[in-house]
Amino acid sequence: MSFLAVISSIELGLIYAVMALGVFISFRTLNMPDLTVDGSFVLGAAVVAVYCSGGGNPYLALFFAFVAGLLAGSVTSLLNTKLGIQPLLAGILVMLALYSVNLRVMSGKANIHLMDSASIYHLFADSVLGRYNKLIVALIAIVIVFICLYLFLQTRLGFALRATGDNEQMVRAAGIDTDKMKLMGLALANGLVATSGGMIAQYQSYTDAGMGLGMVVIGLASVIIGEVVFGTKPLLRRLIAVVLGAVLYRFIIAFALASGMPATDLKLVSAVIVAVAMSTGALKRIYHKYFRQPKNKASV
Repeated sequence: MSFLAVISSIELGLIYAVMALGVFISFRTLNMPDLTVDGSFVLGAAVVAVYCSGGGNPYLALFFAFVAGLLAGSVTSLLNTKLGIQPLLAGILVMLALYSVNLRVMSGKANIHLMDSASIYHLFADSVLGRYNKLIVALIAIVIVFICLYLFLQTRLGFALRATGDNEQMVRAAGIDTDKMKLMGLALANGLVATSGGMIAQYQSYTDAGMGLGMVVIGLASVIIGEVVFGTKPLLRRLIAVVLGAVLYRFIIAFALASGMPATDLKLVSAVIVAVAMSTGALKRIYHKYFRQPKNKASV
């Protein structure tokens, strides 16, 4: 890979790491399969595109994207906790509804370009760091999100959220409203996902109504790769693993493209990566059973 490809992979990895942290909250912390991600990612991008194309502040646009993601995640949680719809189906329903919502946000347009709009990636454009402007901004963003999320998960409220995913019955016995914990967790998760979508929209200078397809797989791949390669305990190491997993995932994709793989096969590659990462335990058992011969004990 070329030097530019490496830098681009790191930039995208850091931006998608924001989404991966959101997926981590829903899939790992709450232990809930949330497919809202595909829709909330585009929702954040759509909000940013509409606001920035109208001359709005790009930083304020990300805040609005975060709020929009909060609302999307809240709807999924309410469908699950108040109407008794299964979490997986609730996510599918909201994801499906968000496709129409996103088109309405974008005034019926399939895509919006931001070539002439202000962007957070212009922060250091006029300085000596201008060559690595996008990399520095992405790094600053993920550091801010990482620190805020880590500190939050260390609070009493954060411990209650984590405990809800580990043992919901025990948390209820302790007098904690698990429905509120799920609402807060899914809202926060999709808020981060939508923020990542807004950052991607500004990064690539356009928003497309179909750009969210497979985002949940990308986020899950980042989480699983990070856990397999970098470990899962303690919490700080686990969060770092999610971020590094997102960067490593982008390197895998960049390597696949550099090897001549068609861009149309990237979703297939993502699915294979997730399947392999999730089956590492079974693959190790198969390896030890069939390919690693036990050492013969010396005869007495």
